[in-house]
Amino acid sequence: LSLVAEDVLSVNHRPKAEDHDDYLFIIVKYAHYEEGELNFYQISFVLKENQLISFADCSPNRFDVIKKRFEKADARIRKEASQYLLFALIDFIVDHYFIVLESIGDEIEELEDEILYNPTKESIENVHMLKRALIELKKAVWPMREVINTLMRSDEIKQEYQIYYKDVYDHIIDIIDIIEGYRETVSSFLDIYLSTLSNRMNEIMKTLSIIGTIFIPLSFLTGYFGMNFKYETVLQSENGYMWSNLLMLSVPIGLLVYFRFRKWF
Repeated sequence: LSLVAEDVLSVNHRPKAEDHDDYLFIIVKYAHYEEGELNFYQISFVLKENQLISFADCSPNRFDVIKKRFEKADARIRKEASQYLLFALIDFIVDHYFIVLESIGDEIEELEDEILYNPTKESIENVHMLKRALIELKKAVWPMREVINTLMRSDEIKQEYQIYYKDVYDHIIDIIDIIEGYRETVSSFLDIYLSTLSNRMNEIMKTLSIIGTIFIPLSFLTGYFGMNFKYETVLQSENGYMWSNLLMLSVPIGLLVYFRFRKWF
């Protein structure tokens, strides 16, 4: 049991289950996600005959839901063996991953809209943050498959409780699938970000090109009328200034109408 005590005191272990001769030792990770910060807390169990001992490096208040079930005199969890209590605790820990993923999913939706319509440097930082969180989640959940398989093969778990652990295993597979889906979505955000920046740059270049195209004929007209010829009928006319202004005004208007007709902007 000295190795078990050492594993309990060290909270950096990955999830695992060890089937010893007369007891089971299990380590799982409880995930908590709040305000973009993901934390894991190690929960250890020792199952020996009909006794279950638990160790946690987090507040016991997180398991108030399980405690309330014990408060009911006719609660099933009070009548069943300790193998059922172990299932209830692991099931609660695993199901909490769905709550964590729901919060991350909401952030992914908000980030997607932000990247599509108003991308910033903070957007990319959030993308990397979510990618790291999903990687950490997978590292915590992936070994849980083998944990449940070990429990289902162990003689310490009665046959009548096998179906409950099979249900937990199915939940773990669902969680892994959700994590993989989120990872693919978040990974695509970088491509969307670069594409959005490219489109924005194209729009800027298009606007500058239109402005430049409009001023080219105006520069030509001002240069043309600015030539120093002695006999220039238009310049010597009383309305020459007005006609030149009207001409320079009509040229950009005509160009804008033409650009709009060609759907260039």
